[in-house]
Amino acid sequence: MAIFKLGLVGAGRMGQNHLKAIAGSDVVQVAAIAEPAEATRARLPKSGAVLHADLDSMLEAGGLDGVLVCAPSDLHLDTVRRLVAAGLPILCEKPLGVIPSEALEAAKLAADASLPLQIGFWRRFVPMLKTLKKRIDAGELGDLYAIACFQWDGQPPGAYFRTHSGGIFVDMGVHEFDQARWLSGQEFVSSSSLASGVAEEPWPGDPESAHALAQLSQGTTAVISLGRRFPLGDVCKVEVFGTKGWEECRFLWPPTADETFFEALKVQAESFARYARGGPREGAGGDDAAAALGAAERAASAAGGGAA
Repeated sequence: MAIFKLGLVGAGRMGQNHLKAIAGSDVVQVAAIAEPAEATRARLPKSGAVLHADLDSMLEAGGLDGVLVCAPSDLHLDTVRRLVAAGLPILCEKPLGVIPSEALEAAKLAADASLPLQIGFWRRFVPMLKTLKKRIDAGELGDLYAIACFQWDGQPPGAYFRTHSGGIFVDMGVHEFDQARWLSGQEFVSSSSLASGVAEEPWPGDPESAHALAQLSQGTTAVISLGRRFPLGDVCKVEVFGTKGWEECRFLWPPTADETFFEALKVQAESFARYARGGPREGAGGDDAAAALGAAERAASAAGGGAA
């Protein structure tokens, strides 16, 4: 089968992560990049991808099988609108907007046009987590009474990113909210939360750390722990407690954190290519993005608005 030619919208931090991951694929190739910042374009490694200063130029050039959206979160909906109008399958980085209504509108636009839309919740492609989900679904851990998800970054992101990200519960938390939903098969019902009042570099609306305690639809409790600064670098883990067993998965942890992350991004892109060509969707959809954003919105509100 011919290689799947992907266009990339946005070549900032996350866009460059995808570029690095996809470079190792023999299924998907980034054939074109739309990045408005000239300085960013100049710093990109030579890859054979055609560089464009804007999305319109990339779309006019044609020759793409689908598009990966890595633009700032508050531009996701507008970007999806333009890609739907162009008739292209879409793999959009999380969170698909910064509020649930944006995710729902984007999902409806794609559905009405019968276009594949997949969201970049890459945790669903991590082997350790897929094995854990199979064990949960098979009842090996019994009935879940608690699930705890942790995401702590090595350093806070840059100012531009924090300005457009929607805050810590939207930027970081949606991964954990989606992960908890996916693993447990339950929805978030209610939550309380706290945002840290201590920060080395205070940023309005984006605290150094934040935590949510939530009730899920079948009675399980969920803890979401988020932080912008961690000595070991970027780390993630999940703990699951059931009536028959317990498991801790340090699925993104030194010394194999980068290997896990980039492999998941590559496998996710290859899964999207199969989906765009008529296969089943293995990753998250627009409804999942809306549910995660809804949980994030409630958590931010419970924190008194200091986290959103």
